[in-house]
Amino acid sequence: MLIGNVGREPDVRYYDADQAVATFPLATTERGYTLPNGTNVPERTDWHNIVLWRGLAKVAERYVHKGDKIYVEGRLRYRNYDDQKGMRRSIAEVIVENMELLSPKPQQQDKAEAHQPTEVRQNDTANADGELPF
Repeated sequence: MLIGNVGREPDVRYYDADQAVATFPLATTERGYTLPNGTNVPERTDWHNIVLWRGLAKVAERYVHKGDKIYVEGRLRYRNYDDQKGMRRSIAEVIVENMELLSPKPQQQDKAEAHQPTEVRQNDTANADGELPF
């Protein structure tokens, strides 16, 4: 489970029969603090590679933007690959199964509704026009 800010616009790719995969970095920040002995511990930001499949990828394409605050639940996947120089690299990715959009919806008439998180699960699907049921 992670809560953080989207680092860049989601990169969405389509494959097979209109299936999608979206990837983007997510920044999570641990606030700085001062220890009882006066030592300052600085703020620390970690970056996570986020991967969404199928319906969640389409939701991310439409509703997730750089700087948005989101909550994701999922599982870690580790994989290896060879980079352009032939060096062996490892990467950890969060395969998202549940996502909540925490940033306020733009141009919302009802201010109370604008600040409510929107939850989307992997099984949620958009209708033929790409609209979600919320």
